[in-house]
Amino acid sequence: MITLRKSADRGHADHGWLESFHSFSFADYRDEQHMGWGNLRVINEDRIAPGTGFGTHGHRDMEIISYVLEGALGHKDSIGDGASILPGEVQRMSAGRGIQHSEFNHAADETTHFLQIWLLPEARGIEPGYEQKPFSAEQKRGALKLVASPDARDGAVKLNADAAMYVGLFDGAEQAELAFDTRRLAYVHVARGAVEVNGKALVAGDAAKLDGEPRLTLSNGVDAEVIVFDLARAAVRSAAVAAQVAK
Repeated sequence: MITLRKSADRGHADHGWLESFHSFSFADYRDEQHMGWGNLRVINEDRIAPGTGFGTHGHRDMEIISYVLEGALGHKDSIGDGASILPGEVQRMSAGRGIQHSEFNHAADETTHFLQIWLLPEARGIEPGYEQKPFSAEQKRGALKLVASPDARDGAVKLNADAAMYVGLFDGAEQAELAFDTRRLAYVHVARGAVEVNGKALVAGDAAKLDGEPRLTLSNGVDAEVIVFDLARAAVRSAAVAAQVAK
């Protein structure tokens, strides 16, 4: 079964310095039909205005991935990491037993456009951690490149969650397939452009939830950048998670 989640149906918030679209319930956007998908809890498409950003704040017991589409994202945290995240790079922050961090757009004249992704971890109270790796356009062109997984295979970022994340670029005749264990779930998010997901047309901001589908086929892309998740069937831990996403 494939269920589409259209871009226009997402939650939306405009704070002036930040414009955000929420694929799942987050902060003031509450939708009981969209609380997450398996152990994927948050996909926020954020645009941060020049010279602004998220001040220092805390998280715990969450795997947080930042994926920059345009501009740069400055990161600083309480375990001593500081970096600038650029397009094509994947940043994973394990909040574990608790971490403080800030994310900032230091550019004077360029908006930072990125995806903020939260996954429920396999275990609570782990040591907080950070990892960041670049993945070239060539690695993703006409293919689904593994960029994050529990075993960090093929050079992927290591996830402390039962999930895998792939990124692909598709245009024209380029296409890719990925097989799934039908006991698990999958989620496809179109970051930009347009593409067909198992024959269904999606455009930027759209997503597809896959349940019981043995195979994913991406085809007929038009300057498309696509993110695919292979996910555990995990229930949302409502109390702990709700407290964080309400901030």
